[in-house]
Amino acid sequence: MNFDRKDLSNIQLLDLYKRLLKPRLIEEKMLILLRQGKVSKWFSGIGQEAISVGITSALDKDEYILPMHRNLGVFTGRDIPLHRLFSQWQGKATGFTKGRDRSFHFGTQEFNIIGMISHLGPQLGVADGIALANKLKKNGKITAVFTGEGATSEGDFHEALNIASVWDLPVLFVIENNGYGLSTPTNEQYRCENLADKGTGYGMESHIIDGNNILEVYTKIAELKASLAETPRPVLLEFKTFRMRGHEEASGTKYVPQDLMDMWAVKDPIANYKKYLLSINVLSEEMDSEFKAEFKAEIDEHWAITQAEPDIIADLSEELNDVYKPYQFEEVNPSEEVENIRVVDAISNALKQSMERHDNLVIMGQDIAEYGGAFKITDGFVDLFGKERVRNTPICESAIVSAGMGLSINGHKAIVEMQFADFVSTGFNPIVNLLAKQHYRWNEKADVVVRMPCGGGTQAGPFHSQTNEAWFTKTPGLKVVYPAFPYDVKGLLNTAINDPNPVLFFEHKQLYRSVYQDVPKDYYTIPLGKAALLKEGSQVTIISFGAGVHWALETLSKNPDINADVLDLRTLQPLDKEAIFTSVKKTGKCIILQEDTLFGGISSDISAMIMENCFKYLDAPVRRVGSIESPIPFVKALEDQFLPKVRFEAELKDLLAY
Repeated sequence: MNFDRKDLSNIQLLDLYKRLLKPRLIEEKMLILLRQGKVSKWFSGIGQEAISVGITSALDKDEYILPMHRNLGVFTGRDIPLHRLFSQWQGKATGFTKGRDRSFHFGTQEFNIIGMISHLGPQLGVADGIALANKLKKNGKITAVFTGEGATSEGDFHEALNIASVWDLPVLFVIENNGYGLSTPTNEQYRCENLADKGTGYGMESHIIDGNNILEVYTKIAELKASLAETPRPVLLEFKTFRMRGHEEASGTKYVPQDLMDMWAVKDPIANYKKYLLSINVLSEEMDSEFKAEFKAEIDEHWAITQAEPDIIADLSEELNDVYKPYQFEEVNPSEEVENIRVVDAISNALKQSMERHDNLVIMGQDIAEYGGAFKITDGFVDLFGKERVRNTPICESAIVSAGMGLSINGHKAIVEMQFADFVSTGFNPIVNLLAKQHYRWNEKADVVVRMPCGGGTQAGPFHSQTNEAWFTKTPGLKVVYPAFPYDVKGLLNTAINDPNPVLFFEHKQLYRSVYQDVPKDYYTIPLGKAALLKEGSQVTIISFGAGVHWALETLSKNPDINADVLDLRTLQPLDKEAIFTSVKKTGKCIILQEDTLFGGISSDISAMIMENCFKYLDAPVRRVGSIESPIPFVKALEDQFLPKVRFEAELKDLLAY
């Protein structure tokens, strides 16, 4: 192995050696503890340390790194106290996840490290968002994100590279090509000669680097860092290396040919670098022994601290309270000056006034810039706020949602517009597995609103008409808002943007231009989790949201003899249970109308809650009305049959006659 020190001083050379040595000695300790049954699981990075150490050493401490679970050198390179790392691995309270996630599945703003999730790909999009925030701040900072050769087959990899390239984001995409994705060799994963070649397709600079040569890694990253600060752009880096142990220790390495193991064993990054330093008289055996003794003493001392720490005792209230970031609702009362506007206008006004109120708010979506979006809601926004904050995106919902998470991590607020709510399926993973779990896992907010134009009645067919709120109401960590009137739309959207938690904001397309209301011209807010009682009566409680509210009111207008409470939920998560129970206890009968198909919809949960909490007040079983169990069709006659609007009146009268 050839080492080129370039202009590095002896002190720098020794510092790099010590940074390599420390994670190796920690790993050796962990492997002993694993065999003793004192550690439950371990992902070894032995043989790959030069990549983590070289990159971390070249970056500033306030530059974000997004590592994987074989990048211990990133964490030690940021000087995280070892007892905190050990407590994290052992599930102790002084770790970073309060025992809620394992090993390296955590992040820490204190050390500018954003940990991995097991789905791998989304963190590449998160890096895009972090880098976008840096670019908007014009701070010259770069972001480094790690992945393995296996994850380069994921769609998120390609989406993230494409976004970074189109937006000239200062990201280092780090591929640790260690030969195997668990047990699958590279020749069964891709057919290009080098993964660095994939950068060409995205118009991206790329390099192949010897991942076992610490000096090559460090000097190349330092060179790129200086260059990216001057000319922001993404760079794809393929580090050739090898995983000397199993994917995790339990899987072993029997699937690896012995000659391959032998070949890479002689390329050990620490042994070879040590030999080089000895040869140029920068390191002596005595110094080496001193370094090792110092690190081993530190490891033993900090392991003892972790061992002395008590095990976590489950606290139900703490668990539930940490699902969402605490948010104190900011009440802004509406002005007296109003204008009669549509739902679509209310959304546009809220977005515009929120963009003025929050100069760190960025809106992203397909065709939302000059074109103004599929529904013209952001028409004129580019002139007001510029293309930096009103961003057209490629068609890649998953990476854009992840980028929203990255913006949030790096001090921004993000709104992601799904062109149609149906399309959220291609962005589903980062919403339910990243945004929803982020605060619970490691106390990090996900300040992202996902706008969801939804619903039927416009003959748009199976791919543009779903109302899919139930996909998200059952996911802890998400808030779901679904208003029916312009006044509520504006106030609730403003609140959703203020709230640092992830919010799915459903907007019914059929209501966009058909429903008018007097709405205050100025900025105002409405609290989430508060239903609206639209009509009061004594015979029955009608519960609905979205277009269903209008169907219910229309039905009552045709049947003035029916005396009903009409409860517009407005927010589905959090749900106003108190308003529901109060009304049902008064009327004794309840019918729930939802546009979604019936089975598994939110009406099922509301019905169950009423049965569990209000059973003795009921004079009839709770009735649910929803769409038929099929995809939503295109032709009007079929769509009318599908939707529950035509069946609601008969179901309501049948309940009243019970």
